[in-house]
Amino acid sequence: LSALQYLRKKKWFCYGIILSTLGMRKTLPWATENVTALYGQTIVIPCNDRIPPPEDTMFIKWKYEKKDNSPGDLLIKQAHSDSPTIQATDEYKQRVSIDKDYSLLITGASLNDQRTFTCMVVSESNLLEYPVSVLVHKAPSVVEIQDQFQFLQKDKPVTLGTCSATNAHPPATLTWTKNGKPLEADGKTVIITSSIRVDPATGLSTSFSTLQYTATKEDAGAVFACGSRHALDNQERKLGPSTVHYPPEKVSLEILSKGPIIEGENVTLKCHSDGNPVPTSFFFHIKDQKVRVENSSTYTVNAISRDAAGEYKCSLVADEKMEASQNVVVSYLDLSLSPTGKVVKNVGDSLNVTMEKAASGNVTVSWTKDGKAVTKPTFSKLTFADSGVYACKVSMSSLTRQESFELLVEGKPVITSLTKRRADEGKYKVLRCEAEGAPEPSFQWSVNGTDEKSSYSNGRVAHTITVTPRVNLTVTCIVSNKLGDDSKTINVSSSRFPTVERPNEESDKGSQDDSEDQSKVIVGVVVGLLIAAALVGLLYWLYMKNSRQGSWKTGEKDTGTSEEIKKLEENSHSV
Repeated sequence: LSALQYLRKKKWFCYGIILSTLGMRKTLPWATENVTALYGQTIVIPCNDRIPPPEDTMFIKWKYEKKDNSPGDLLIKQAHSDSPTIQATDEYKQRVSIDKDYSLLITGASLNDQRTFTCMVVSESNLLEYPVSVLVHKAPSVVEIQDQFQFLQKDKPVTLGTCSATNAHPPATLTWTKNGKPLEADGKTVIITSSIRVDPATGLSTSFSTLQYTATKEDAGAVFACGSRHALDNQERKLGPSTVHYPPEKVSLEILSKGPIIEGENVTLKCHSDGNPVPTSFFFHIKDQKVRVENSSTYTVNAISRDAAGEYKCSLVADEKMEASQNVVVSYLDLSLSPTGKVVKNVGDSLNVTMEKAASGNVTVSWTKDGKAVTKPTFSKLTFADSGVYACKVSMSSLTRQESFELLVEGKPVITSLTKRRADEGKYKVLRCEAEGAPEPSFQWSVNGTDEKSSYSNGRVAHTITVTPRVNLTVTCIVSNKLGDDSKTINVSSSRFPTVERPNEESDKGSQDDSEDQSKVIVGVVVGLLIAAALVGLLYWLYMKNSRQGSWKTGEKDTGTSEEIKKLEENSHSV
């Protein structure tokens, strides 16, 4: 205490020297505080955790511990002075200052600043010290992967790359992952080599980690990553997706055809290999030929024939023992039809139709005539109805063949029917003449008609006309073509005065309309005769009755003379 009293009487500039010589110092009983600073930035070291000093404080002094553990002075600030007195003479002379809370400020933090700084508070009643330990941290400047791999090789160790995190403090920790999962070194398939290099000038550390990996085919597309872990920063750098190279293990041959191979088509063969990279050179064994293909895995056989069916092979140029084969089946279907095209025959002739087929499998045969299904045609005696377009269709799976011929049966026309019918309540007569013949016959009538209509199909022809006869007529129908003609007649009664009409021997005796007209006329005549006979009988009965009444009155006999009776009988017969 006597020393302190003495100090009060002395000038302030000698405080530091006297205190140092006296060695009067009281160390705090609690532990040293820690402060973490960022590399290159200003270090802020609080005095007594920024608790205000006692009111009787005389001055505050900051000092530090040198590398040889000896004390070093930095600055001193009197309690009632605005600016401190810089005492440092080394590197801290231009870097230290003090703020209003008496915290020590050190600019441009470096790793050399990692030491203990002490705040000494001198008051009238005491001397207190507050030591603070400073740590300087720095995040890695760069995290990168060097010497990156291009591809992995199956069952062979490959160095994926070297990951580095430069100029950090403390050193960054590096780890490796595959598809997001940590990789643990096992000394066989996963080998990780780590190291740290310290820059002697700055003291900063660079961490290194090299990954060596033995891949399988399942590692194709895997994503590897290097992670940097640091107190101030975490980063990650990725590699991949990765490619795994491996030699071919098998070969297969594919026929690029959506359906059965049909003769005449182009057939493309494709050789597959599971190697990576995929081989680009192949041998194709086509029957007795060996063809080499470069920079392609396909070969095309143009217009394949049925003789080209058989076993096809492909193999690797690098290893011909690795080969694959396929049996190529060529589907074919042949059809031969006789006759073909347009065939002209005479009615009554015969025609032989033959069909031959050749196929690689079972076939289905069908026939049509003019588009409608029929059985196989046989023509021993041709008729006009046999004319038409005949088609033979042979099918096998999706393969179809078809041949056809057009048959035209010709002959002179023959009338098959000549009929008539009444129309419009008997005012008109419609005559219809039907015939067979080819080429199509033409018609002529012996009378003029109206509303003419014709139809022709399969050698059958029909022609109708409408007539209004004023008198009874005999009408003739004539049909003709280049091969001949034919005719028939029919009786047509008058439309105004119908009479019994009898067709001649060449007319159509089966005409229903004619029969109906004749029947009506005959019935009318018979009914008239019966009515006339009944009337004569009635008159005769009345006459006889009157005659008998008169004889009764005169008393004469009822019977007349023989002459009278004879006259009466003659009159009766005449009636």
